[in-house]
Amino acid sequence: MSRYGNYDRPPREMHAVTCADCGKETEVPFKPDGERPVYCQECYRKRKPRRY
Repeated sequence: MSRYGNYDRPPREMHAVTCADCGKETEVPFKPDGERPVYCQECYRKRKPRRY
């Protein structure tokens, strides 16, 4: 039993990318379109605006 109840959901397809900021290899759960930069988890956390 899944924690969220998604019984029929297949695992996400991951795509290998290079972080646009630090150059580290990482994987993302979407296919990048090449138009926008893609960041690793660390760089994304540094860049995203804080929520209040």
